[in-house]
Amino acid sequence: MKILVATTNEGKLREIKSILSDLDVELLSLKDMSKVIEVEEDKETFLENAIKKATTYASFYKIPVIAEDAGLEVDVLEGYPGVYSARFYSIEYGGKLEDESLSKDERNNLKLLKLLENKENRKGRYKTVVVYYDSDKGIGIWTEGVCEGEIAQKPQGSGGFGYDPIFIPQGYNQTMAQLPPEEKNKISHRGKALNKLKELLIKTGVVEIGAKS
Repeated sequence: MKILVATTNEGKLREIKSILSDLDVELLSLKDMSKVIEVEEDKETFLENAIKKATTYASFYKIPVIAEDAGLEVDVLEGYPGVYSARFYSIEYGGKLEDESLSKDERNNLKLLKLLENKENRKGRYKTVVVYYDSDKGIGIWTEGVCEGEIAQKPQGSGGFGYDPIFIPQGYNQTMAQLPPEEKNKISHRGKALNKLKELLIKTGVVEIGAKS
């Protein structure tokens, strides 16, 4: 059985493949497709964006799809970056940060840290919604994962991606980027959502435990 993981983000793909590695499926990415279509993430919630991606890709490629939308919500910033997490540096809220000498992740992190300067409340959370959709069988499943924590004073660690270098999970004194991948997958928002999804896929008979993909 083949399932398309609807992402070109190598970090996300590594995490998803690791967590679902014991399923008897072959996980493909958009980079494996002969033609890649663009799906704009223009909805107001993670769930709406994930559903849009899953249904659009499943309809186009005619195979089951796992799609996800995730982001970081910071309390003192009224929930921003939220659905704009991947492109936070480029939106008007808080001012654009267009230093092209930095990667997009670095610009996002730098902008967030600047907005939190002198802020006592640095609490926030990673949130993700994962959707599995099979258009042929009419099966749609979604799960959610949340990881509470706070924003560090400066980037630390070289692992992970996105806001991992500045996000300290609740109960830890290290950032996500400082944690080993196996530890991160146990506590991360994505790990929680994918493990829930895996349980549901097995329980409903959509997939089976088997050879590693």
